Amino acid sequence: MSSESTTPLKAGDHVFLVDGSSYIFRAYHALPPLTRKSDGLPVGAVAGFCNMLWKLLQEADETAAGVTPSHIVVVFDHSSKTFRNEIYDQYKAQRPEPPEDLRPQFSIIRDAVRAFNVACIEQEGYEADDIIATYAHQAVDAGADVTIISSDKDLMQLVGPRVTMLDTMKNKSIAEPEVFEKFGVTPDKVVDVQALAGDSVDNVPGVPGIGVKTAAQLINEFGDLESLLAGADGIKQKKRRENLIEFAEQARISRRLVELDTKTPVAMPLSDGKVRKLDGEKALAFLKAMEFTTLTRRVAEVAGVEAADISPAELAIKGWEAPAAAHEEVGGDGSSGASASSRASGAPGALADARAAEIRKIPLDTSRYELVRDAERLKAWIADAFETGHVAVDTETTSLDPMQAELCGVSLATAPGKACYIPLGHRDGEGDLLGGGGLVEGQIPMKEAIDLLKPLLEAPSVLKIAQNLKYDWVILKRSGIAVAPFDDTMLLSYTLDAGLVGGNGMDALSERWLGHTPIKFEEVCGKGKSMITFDMVALDKALAYAAEDADVTLRLWMVLKSRLPAEGMTTVYETLERPLVPVLARMEMRGVSIDRQMLSRLSGELAQGAAALEAEIHELAGENFNVGSPKQLGDILFGKMGLPGGKKTKTGAWSTSVSVLEDLAAEGHELPTKIVEWRQLSKLKSTYTDTLPKRINAETGRVHTSYSLASTTTGRLSSSEPNLQNIPVRTEAGRKIRKAFIAPEGMKLLSADYSQIELRVLAHMAEIPQLVKAFADGLDIHAMTASEIFNVPVKDMDPMVRRRAKAINFGIIYGISAFGLANQLGISRGEAGDYIKTYFERFPGIRDYMEETKRKVHADGYVTTIFGRKAHYPEVNTKNPNMRSFYERAAINAPIQGSAADIIRRAMVRMEDALSSSKLSARMLLQVHDELIFEVPDEEVDPTIALVSRIMEDAPAPALSLRVPLQVDARAAANWDEAH
Repeated sequence: MSSESTTPLKAGDHVFLVDGSSYIFRAYHALPPLTRKSDGLPVGAVAGFCNMLWKLLQEADETAAGVTPSHIVVVFDHSSKTFRNEIYDQYKAQRPEPPEDLRPQFSIIRDAVRAFNVACIEQEGYEADDIIATYAHQAVDAGADVTIISSDKDLMQLVGPRVTMLDTMKNKSIAEPEVFEKFGVTPDKVVDVQALAGDSVDNVPGVPGIGVKTAAQLINEFGDLESLLAGADGIKQKKRRENLIEFAEQARISRRLVELDTKTPVAMPLSDGKVRKLDGEKALAFLKAMEFTTLTRRVAEVAGVEAADISPAELAIKGWEAPAAAHEEVGGDGSSGASASSRASGAPGALADARAAEIRKIPLDTSRYELVRDAERLKAWIADAFETGHVAVDTETTSLDPMQAELCGVSLATAPGKACYIPLGHRDGEGDLLGGGGLVEGQIPMKEAIDLLKPLLEAPSVLKIAQNLKYDWVILKRSGIAVAPFDDTMLLSYTLDAGLVGGNGMDALSERWLGHTPIKFEEVCGKGKSMITFDMVALDKALAYAAEDADVTLRLWMVLKSRLPAEGMTTVYETLERPLVPVLARMEMRGVSIDRQMLSRLSGELAQGAAALEAEIHELAGENFNVGSPKQLGDILFGKMGLPGGKKTKTGAWSTSVSVLEDLAAEGHELPTKIVEWRQLSKLKSTYTDTLPKRINAETGRVHTSYSLASTTTGRLSSSEPNLQNIPVRTEAGRKIRKAFIAPEGMKLLSADYSQIELRVLAHMAEIPQLVKAFADGLDIHAMTASEIFNVPVKDMDPMVRRRAKAINFGIIYGISAFGLANQLGISRGEAGDYIKTYFERFPGIRDYMEETKRKVHADGYVTTIFGRKAHYPEVNTKNPNMRSFYERAAINAPIQGSAADIIRRAMVRMEDALSSSKLSARMLLQVHDELIFEVPDEEVDPTIALVSRIMEDAPAPALSLRVPLQVDARAAANWDEAH
């Protein structure tokens, strides 16, 4: 740190505190997601961040803040949990993991801040907001002024006479009047309002039924939260009074969660944030290494340094590697001259880029869209769609749950720029969550519109185009329309670019291919507690939003569909992706029956089991403590009991992560073993036994999950709302939960499960003679493997020896290390390493397969399944050895796991027609990785088992003949556990 930064703060100084984490996510979501270096490293967020930071450094006095800072500090969140998780273990529990392509950019962005010679800080155990709050208070105490560079509402509690906020995206200053406008209270009472209203994003519970507006009224009336809670029994509104009394403690906990810590023990003095002179060579070395040509030129002009003078050697000296090859310019807005798909796919991608460029020339003007309010205009649009031969379709509804949602309207697009919205269920009224009054005038009656649309949406002569059609398919099917034929732009993108950054959502695809940012849902419906349902949206806003979706979808289809034949992906799309949409949609609509009473009893049992474990834990610890508190647990395990392997985090607290506890349990320590058991029971209770009954659909009486076709790189389906794929099968509690999945009277649940399918795929792909023969002969594959590597006879084999072989068999698929195998088997790392070495000696083809796969992924950026599905790993050539190793392991596993996923997809696509042709009435309900669940009449169990097994075992044919036979284990019973 230079000596110029050590001067204490004084009156007249002005401190800029930059919410770095907010900057990162704004940069990531605002800029094209496929911006990459020539070595494949994603740098879109880095580019955006650098441009935003440089603009702030150069033009601070031109912003709404109107001043040049004397001090500037960029504050980042640390990835670990904070003290708030000890207060409430569900805090931020629903936050999704950062996008895969964003993770490697976090550390680079830290490098970027240092390259610009700006102070930055992050601290384990504390959020960026707490550090900002502490610095703000320190600055005010010293007589300085503060500008917080953020629009985060959680920071608004800090606003005061000497503290303002600056939203640089809107160039808007946020002072006390703006805070009052947002929250209805002065900044010092914001935490009380947030405590009552809660926050769904951070999982702050609040008080049910109270939003920001009501909370503000109550706080203004009573003065503060405690006064309100003390006087709650005098509130006239019955439900509000009852909730405030019942959830008083929850409100207090919420306040502790949202109140920022102004006494964070910051590791860096604020005085160290004094604005420093730009080190031109250091900044340019970083920017040149990142290949940000435009920004490099701008910085060079200001620094008076020629960027061309920075040699590759100097880049290394400055701490950054030179690019591996020439790269197209990354502009100042973060845009790139070519997409990653173009670079990965060569000429076909270039053709797609050219097609996209032509489509971009057609204006995306929402003012040109038509609001269709009478049957005659709808008929004209339908006639146009029949004449064109294709139409983009989108539905607007009141909910993300297609089994609960009500249809609000339908949008159509027949050509780029030519789109309409047909409102059907929009209502007037107050626009709250409970809905308003009657229907808005000037809408076609629902039944009349559906009757008009049905022939079009079912017409075989007109291709229907949608984004994530499965949702719309269910919505329209509930109205009596079975959409066909169709294309799905989400699945087109997934087929072509699975694993590439940005995802397959419409907004990301629009920005990537069309250079257009669509209207956000929250712009028309709001968000959080103030969000309204779409039926309450004004028709003019609904028109712009909904018709734009159809227009964008049509344009994306025009870009993406032509890539299928050019890149040899037509078969994958036509056999594995598109036909699965109605199959999954019907499965979701069927749902599955559960025994509510059984789950209630089990919830009680789990609570008792957890309580009993808690008592044992306290006895083993020799004192009572909060078992759910990582800090208290760490103090017991490593401070008091002195167990080995303890590691302290930067905050001084002991780490009690799952891996730490499992390592201790593997070494035979009883207390951590009990803790692991307690955590498992607690999670099963909160995730399943308490939650599943709440998921029962009031109309059907069944639980309806949702399947995502495009959420994994390998082609595996994922289940959500609720997730029915992660219920443990090897634990007693998990099996009891599965018992609660039941068949109706006169029916059975049939479970059909592929046996060791991934090992069979590996044997086929790696051409391992011993494994191929063992599977062909129907041998116990794990016993055979044990015999090969341990030189023991198969007959009367020690079960422990077989267990070790089984662990190696499955571990090899996932690139298990000697360390991982040692932990799993409870043996030394050396012994585990010897096992793996012997395994590769006995089965050299596996090693050859792994090495060849690594070579291919480094050369091509992707690997393929046996059916041709591509799994892209563009970051595999990163210079970071840990990241490179991670992507290599993923690439080795992807063809195996992906081929297994493709096989069950093929089986599912054929299953319903096969059942119908055989006049069997079984219904496919669930897919759980390698398992299918059916509901079958008692009298049809045997023929259904025979047919289901045959379809699943023959799934690869005729496209492929596997070297090993597939085997399906099928069984029927009254509940899922007994059938499995």
